[in-house]
Amino acid sequence: MPTLKSAEIGLDAPILLTMGEPAGIGPEVAVAAYIELGGRVGRRPLLLVGDPEAFLGCGDVPRNALIATKARATRTPGLPDAANAAATVEAISLAVEMAMNGEAGAVATAPINKAVLMNTGFAFPGHTDFLAALTGAPRAVMMLASDELRVVPLTVHIPLAQVPGAIDIPGIIETAEITLAALKRDFSVDRPRLAVAGLNPHAGEDTVLGREEADIIAPAIAELRRRGQTVLGPLPSDTMFHAEARARYDAALCMYHDQALIPIKTLSFWEGVNVTLGLPIVRTSPDHGTGFDIAGKGLADPRSMIAAVRLAAKMADARAG
Repeated sequence: MPTLKSAEIGLDAPILLTMGEPAGIGPEVAVAAYIELGGRVGRRPLLLVGDPEAFLGCGDVPRNALIATKARATRTPGLPDAANAAATVEAISLAVEMAMNGEAGAVATAPINKAVLMNTGFAFPGHTDFLAALTGAPRAVMMLASDELRVVPLTVHIPLAQVPGAIDIPGIIETAEITLAALKRDFSVDRPRLAVAGLNPHAGEDTVLGREEADIIAPAIAELRRRGQTVLGPLPSDTMFHAEARARYDAALCMYHDQALIPIKTLSFWEGVNVTLGLPIVRTSPDHGTGFDIAGKGLADPRSMIAAVRLAAKMADARAG
């Protein structure tokens, strides 16, 4: 599969942290990550992208660490305002543009509120689709990654009843190949191994409990193996996430959202990182939402954002090396 190109990433190109939804915990965890990491990861400085006013009151950050959007935002913790949507979107667009131009090594995005943005005409269901459009990527894939486990949901934010109809052989093959390529390029896994979960209990039990494994998942795996990839499955999802099973693969491709996210959030709730695969730039994000209920109360835990920044730097280094 061809790889989209962006400008070369220097070993000292900065990591950009976007503000996310101004009324949520995004500005708080971005500033907390900046302070905890001392403003850099290795040779890479950290820069905050957004309306500087949104970061005020979240901690001491030098002015030269801020990249200001032209659009303005007013931060009232816990009270989202559609008037902030332009600045929220611009922060993402500006960070992506800098990464595409080689002015940044990676982008770590703070959480946005999809409903607020879509009510103002934002045409994308979330970060992932917007990033794909900004970078020209034909398909973006969501991975949740931690030191314990990496998972990729084949289908993401759709009702569970629609999942069987959304699974097909080309989709499995394309998602698997994007994942395997990313494991090599961004995670420095020389010979990546991918485990593929079944859809049904016991992976269909020889079609007694469902035919998706035999008719769709197994043929896709066979084609991937024919192409020289190391792929396991279809595997029963109830036996593929314990420690001994995880030692057999480098990432797991799951058929639906909760099948992937429940195990990683159980194993690594505060250390899990959302990574977008298939882009010509490096993008990570904390694995949590806007936290309107705790915004401005000093309760936001920055560990996932810190993990997202550290992983972004590691991936940028892998691409630069």
